[in-house]
Parts: sequence; structure tokens; C-alpha cells
Amino acid sequence: MIKPYRLLEERLVLTKSDLAKYPFTSQAAEYIKILDLKIENLANPELNPVLERAEDRIEEALVSNPPEVSYRIRSDDIEVPSFPVAVMMVAATRNDFVKRRYALAEARRVYDLLKLEDEGTILDVANSFKWRIREGEKKDATRNYEFALYFIDFLDNSKNFHEKEWKLVNRVLRNGWVYLAKQEVARLLQEEVHKHVEKKLEADVRSMLPENVIERVDRLTRTYAVKVGKVQFEELPRSAVNAAFPPCIKQLYDSAAAGRHLSHVGRFALTSFLLRVGVPPDKVIDLFRSSADFNERMTRYQVEHISGARGSRTSYIPPKCDTLRTHGVCPSMDDICKNVSHPLAYYRRKLRTPKTEATAD
Repeated sequence: MIKPYRLLEERLVLTKSDLAKYPFTSQAAEYIKILDLKIENLANPELNPVLERAEDRIEEALVSNPPEVSYRIRSDDIEVPSFPVAVMMVAATRNDFVKRRYALAEARRVYDLLKLEDEGTILDVANSFKWRIREGEKKDATRNYEFALYFIDFLDNSKNFHEKEWKLVNRVLRNGWVYLAKQEVARLLQEEVHKHVEKKLEADVRSMLPENVIERVDRLTRTYAVKVGKVQFEELPRSAVNAAFPPCIKQLYDSAAAGRHLSHVGRFALTSFLLRVGVPPDKVIDLFRSSADFNERMTRYQVEHISGARGSRTSYIPPKCDTLRTHGVCPSMDDICKNVSHPLAYYRRKLRTPKTEATAD
């Protein structure tokens, strides 16, 4: 069933080992075709090693913090196909949180590997996404720029970054080309991979999978519920009641726990709300650890500043509902939202609802 890799060897820019590292590339997709790995073939016991590695990838993503999938030096004929199989299995869970966490884990894996690669390999991976990218030529007094990326490709992948250094106005730009260091290109490729995997996970493939694969998916789902169910809602102190969170805070919390990017207003609203309802600063800091750009020193400073422990010693409160709506932070309004003007007012009113649970575990 498994056809030899040498049929593709002469046509590939990336090596076979590279495909094991970067199994999302177009060259890896060609390799999978050569392997003749079809969904119906997954019932074959010969493919159990591929299924086991795929299951390992998913479990790593669910239990590691921040979420990440390791790169293992093993048979490339197992490592490469385990990626599309894992994607199918995650899609079959039909669990949005598991999907988001897995996509982030694979993307973080790519970033860690690319930082150590030579420029040629990075160009090959970038070209797989049809990036307009070339080796850099520009230097300034303090740094070299290994790459130049066309500004549209730069904007497509940096638009969710909120740090000032990622704003186009703060970049070296010449004739439409943005000059970047190797680590910066690796970070942008991480974002590209994140989007790529998330799109793949939208497919509804459960009905197409053999029974033995469905059994693995269901076992993973049960394990997720038992072992890492609290990852989505990190253990909060008993004084904080997540069942009383307004829709905006609930969405921000889910996104932060899954490592998704939050706008500046969103991060401020979430942090100030959690601090106000009794969550210790260390717990708030831990919530942001899944973020790809997590910096503990900076996050601690920001959280402690909002709490009033630093700077002006002012303890900040979340923005009003009108402000959150203006900045696109309000996802939807329920019946309570329509009668309050502030997230904390929602929280207090919801606490008075008899059916509101008293814990955040």
C-alpha cells in the first residue's frame, strides 16, 4: 500500500525530513498522495502506528500548556501522514475548543522549528503558501534583515498582532517590501499555519471515518472531558462565578484560554473584569500563557498595573458596554445585557439569579 518516497524525491525542494517537520506544505500533500493514504484504508491494522502518532499529536495539544505538538525523530513515513490523520480526528470531535487548541499547538510547533532553520528552508516553507518573499538585502545600524516580504502578505498575517512593532508604520518598508529578521518571518509563518489548520478543521468528516478511528476520536473526547476540561476554564477562586460572566467576557475568556489573539481593548476588559471579581493576578497571568506571544514579564507588569499594584496605583474597572460594542468586543446580547450598561452590573445581576452555579470549577 505504501509506495516508495523516491518517486517524489527529485521533484521536491524540501527533503523528506523537512516534510515530517512541515506536513502542512503542498509538497507534503503530494507525498501523501504517493503513499496512497485514503480514509477507508485507515481500518487497516498496518496503519495503526500512524493512528497512534496522530492520537499522540492531539493529546499533546490538549494537555500541554501552552499547547504544542512535539517534533519526534522517528519514521518519516509515520510522522508525515500522522498530521492529516490527526486533523481528520480533531475535526471529527466537533468540539470548537479542541479544534482551536490543536491548530494553535501545530502552529507553535512550526514556529519553534523554523527559528532554527536556514534561510533556504524558510523560503521553501513560505513559498508553499505562495508568499511573495525573497532574501533580504537591507541593513541598518543595529540589525540585519534576512528576508523581504511583500507588504500584502505581511499585512495578511500580522493583522491580529497588537504589539506596536508589528504595525506597518513601524517597519522598514521599501518599494512595497517589508524587511524582516528570520525569527519575525517564523512568527508570521506560525500565523499562516494557524489559519491553514483551522480551515482544515472545518470539514465534517466524521461520517466518512472507519469505526476504529471513530473509537479513537471518542476516547480522546472522553479523555479531554476528564483530564483537561479545566483548561478551557482554568481553576478560578471560589469567589469568581464563571456562570455569571456576561457574553463578552465569556467569549474573551474562551479565546484567551485557547491562545487566540485578543485586541488591546479585549485584553484590558478581560483582565480588569477578572481582577474585579476576585481572581488573583497570578491566575490572570496564567490564563494568557497559551498565547503565542506570551511574555511573562510584560504580562505580569500589565496585569499588576491594571490591578493597581504598579504605576499610578489605580485599580481599573472594565469599559462600559457601549465602549465594548464600539470596539467590536460585544458578541451578542442576552436579556440581561439589554437592561445593564456595564459588564460588572451584568455579573452582579446574574449572581442574584437562583440557578446560577456558585463555583467556577
